Amino acid sequence: MASGTAHHATGWAAGVIAAAIVTHHGADSPWHLYAALAFAAGVAGGSAPDWLEVAWWRKKRRLWITHRTLTHWGIGWTAVLVWSYLKLGHMPLAAPAFGFACGGMIHLFADWPNPLGVPWIFQRHSLNWWRSGRCDLIVVAASWAAAWFFAVHGVPHDWSIGSLRRIV
Repeated sequence: MASGTAHHATGWAAGVIAAAIVTHHGADSPWHLYAALAFAAGVAGGSAPDWLEVAWWRKKRRLWITHRTLTHWGIGWTAVLVWSYLKLGHMPLAAPAFGFACGGMIHLFADWPNPLGVPWIFQRHSLNWWRSGRCDLIVVAASWAAAWFFAVHGVPHDWSIGSLRRIV
C-alpha cells in the first residue's frame, strides 16, 4: 500500500491521463468541460478505493467493508474504465466516469507491489516488491511518466474503439 500522499500524487497523474485521453479522443466539449471533469474525477478516484471503505453515514466513521476487498477489486475498476472509454463522446457522464476509473486503477497499481496485494480477479495478488509506504517515489514517478506519455501521445492506435468493441 502506498502512503496517502502517494495516492494523492498518483491521483493527480491519473487526472492528467484521463483529461489527455478525453481530449485526444475528441470527446471534449468546446470549453474543455469534459476534460476538466475527467481530471477532477481522476484526482478523486486516486484515493477512492480507500475512502469508499469508510462508513460516512456513521458517527465513528469506521470501515463498512474489509480493507482491500470489494473497493480494490480489479475487475470492477477495469469494467468501469472500459465501459466509460467506449462511451466517450456519446454520454456526458462518460468523461468523469472514465477519470474516476483511471484514478481507481492507478490506486490499484500503487497498491499492487505491497505484500498484501490487490484482488484483481478472485483472490489477492501481490508483486511483493516492497512494504507499505516504501518506494513511494518510484510509484509517483511511474504514474507521472505515464501521465507524460498519455499527454504527449494520447491512446495508442491499437486501442481504438473498434478494437475494444471486438474484445468486449
